[in-house]
Amino acid sequence: MIRKFRNEDLEQIMQLWLQSNIQAHGFIEKTYWKSHYSEVRKMMPEGEIYVFDSEDGILGFLGLQEDYIAGIFVGENNRGRGIGKHLLQCAKQNRDSLSLHVYLKNERAVRFYEKEGFHIAGEQTDIETGEQEYLMEWKKKVL
Repeated sequence: MIRKFRNEDLEQIMQLWLQSNIQAHGFIEKTYWKSHYSEVRKMMPEGEIYVFDSEDGILGFLGLQEDYIAGIFVGENNRGRGIGKHLLQCAKQNRDSLSLHVYLKNERAVRFYEKEGFHIAGEQTDIETGEQEYLMEWKKKVL
């Protein structure tokens, strides 16, 4: 079930945020993610966050800042089960367009977003990590 974030979700989603980033971005030092933990934790309640909740707890979440996807995070053991797709569909429902940044080296995520209708609109260097990243965009099809 997808629902909006509640304050009591914070610890679970922060653990998921940290683990997912470390696992998906092995090309970036773990210390980078750990050093940003407190800052991200403070910002979480201010964002528009949707969680994929189950009997086993929160399996994934998506964070939005207006029409920008700050990230989709799914636990390693739950990837490939459609959780990210469901979260993304939730974000698409109420928006005409979406954008996001994704590291070039995160090929699995790039393929996922392309499969979900996003296209590469630009490329830049992430100043904090020195890694190349794509700007990807999606626009709702007008019928």
